[in-house]
Amino acid sequence: MLFIGIDHGTTGIRFANTEGQWFEISRKQARDMTKEQIISKMTSSFDVKVNDIELIALTYSMGDGISKITGVNKVENRGVISQKGAGVHIGGGTNVYDAIASSGIRAVVIPGIHRHNSAHPCFRLFSHGASPEKLGIAYNAYMARKDRSFIVSDISSNTVTMCVQDLKMLGAIDACIFAPGVHHGPLDLDAIRDVDAGLMSANDAFSTAGVTRVIPHKSLDELLAAKDKNDEDALWAFDTIAVFAAMEIASFLMLCPECTVFTAGSVGSMDMVRDRISGLIKKEVHVLGKLSAAIGLAQIARDVYAGEKDILGIKVDI
Repeated sequence: MLFIGIDHGTTGIRFANTEGQWFEISRKQARDMTKEQIISKMTSSFDVKVNDIELIALTYSMGDGISKITGVNKVENRGVISQKGAGVHIGGGTNVYDAIASSGIRAVVIPGIHRHNSAHPCFRLFSHGASPEKLGIAYNAYMARKDRSFIVSDISSNTVTMCVQDLKMLGAIDACIFAPGVHHGPLDLDAIRDVDAGLMSANDAFSTAGVTRVIPHKSLDELLAAKDKNDEDALWAFDTIAVFAAMEIASFLMLCPECTVFTAGSVGSMDMVRDRISGLIKKEVHVLGKLSAAIGLAQIARDVYAGEKDILGIKVDI
């Protein structure tokens, strides 16, 4: 039996199974491939036939058009309200979604975390807390230790922190609300003025409001290379990301003080970031791998196939 999770991330689209096998294609590559090529790439990479795949857990964009884990045949508009909004639209995720949807392979679409499926009433305030792949990260955290209450901060281009209490997703805080990542972040007063003046769209402002906005280094690779040389700007960037992520984690610890804490993502997996967060919140921090989203989604597919009707408080409707 083969179960696959597909993580529609910022930098690429990752495919993984429950055994930890995986591959990645860039969003631009995915955009330019035919649907047949996408399915062929998937089956050849896992050395399987289409009929060997029992279920795929698929993510797409914000996932705000659905509130349950839903069979792909029941989903309209790929599970989103609109493609307009936070983030950069390239077309690779759209092509992958359509390839899976039209392939005949059984698949479920994972919702984002938003006001219609957050368990804590305060989170009704936010239209969006986390994209669908973050539910995969959270489920992978649950599978790692089987703790019923935990916090996960996924830190990379974007920063998203989620809290699960007694196996119910309380809610999530996205970078557009609070802690910045490398590229994305909340709109400050300067950004609001630039948007009002017509100098940029709100989406452009969000997509460039991360820590790289105010330093010379403009990519994660540049930051990492500069950090290795003890560059002050790079050290400041990673420390700043860690401090704000710790603040998000601390805010959830007020609601759920017994929670275990995890970090994930390319920045969240760095020792200096993990150690800084741990020192600030005075708790041990467990690091999930960079593939936690895709593997967690595959684990969701496996357990939904086995009959689970609820994944961390998110209902299943297939």
